[in-house]
Amino acid sequence: MNRLNFAVAVAVTVLIGVLGLSEAQLQMNFYAKSCPNAEKIISDHIQKHIHNGPSLAAPLIRMHFHDCFVRGCDGSVLINSTSGNAEKDSQPNLTLRGFGFVERIKSILEKECPKTVSCADIIALTARDAVVATGGPSWRVPTGRRDGRISNSTEALNNIPPPTSNFTTLKRLFANQGLNLKDLVLLSGAHTIGVSHCSSMNTRLYNFSTTVKQDPSLDSEYATILKATKCKILNDNSTILEMDPGSRRSFDLSYYRLILKRRGLFQSDSALTTNSATLKMINDLVNGSEQTFYKAFAKSMEKMGRVKVKTGSSGVIRTRCSVAGS
Repeated sequence: MNRLNFAVAVAVTVLIGVLGLSEAQLQMNFYAKSCPNAEKIISDHIQKHIHNGPSLAAPLIRMHFHDCFVRGCDGSVLINSTSGNAEKDSQPNLTLRGFGFVERIKSILEKECPKTVSCADIIALTARDAVVATGGPSWRVPTGRRDGRISNSTEALNNIPPPTSNFTTLKRLFANQGLNLKDLVLLSGAHTIGVSHCSSMNTRLYNFSTTVKQDPSLDSEYATILKATKCKILNDNSTILEMDPGSRRSFDLSYYRLILKRRGLFQSDSALTTNSATLKMINDLVNGSEQTFYKAFAKSMEKMGRVKVKTGSSGVIRTRCSVAGS
């Protein structure tokens, strides 16, 4: 090999190495040697406790989403702030639950393998295992994420898609994380489990715009039912709503069927039907099998779990998930 060819080969090798560094360090069974029981400890803890609180699966997967959409999947959503300006203090995260659950798992792992398993990986594994424990799909969770120490409420507000999002906003915020329209449709499918509150959709019922009080994209019969039985006044911030009425504990295709009937709870749910490409994806899902949905959802979850991860020498391993400097 002459000098020129050798130089080109070296340059290409270095470039591939740089581009693939994160991929190489995020791998299945990352803790096989450093903490071989880590994933089993997490799974066992969930199996032991999730049946006492099956509704926790939805908040844990939501926590994973919200963590990855701000500075990547780095566990920063768990950090407390004495000044009230951390991610968890931001409007999109005020109704998040499961912080104590994750912290308890972290304390068990710290006793088993001090300063080894990241809070970011605990969130990712816990979200998957909680969904599986309640009968939902499984997906690959390669590990090796490291934790961040910066948690900013404004960044959360600017990056987490609000329930009032239109299609343009959803497309932009997902694209910012390297996620495409297919990922948008599939990851929105997580709304098939869990609950929300009237505060997330009251404007659709009472104060949609200056010219129309009720969102015309919301099925009028469904809106009447919500007004009569759930969200009876505009300022109701506490009443709980099922995101997938009648099926909120089942990870299925019911959410997509409701969207097609204009009965999606959020404005962002309805927005998925305003684009021809995403509308076709929804129809294809509804006309397909649940297993096909599960497989596609699994691919998008693994993809999201790789968003802007810190690996190798980047980031830290926090010893307490709620403390930035631990």
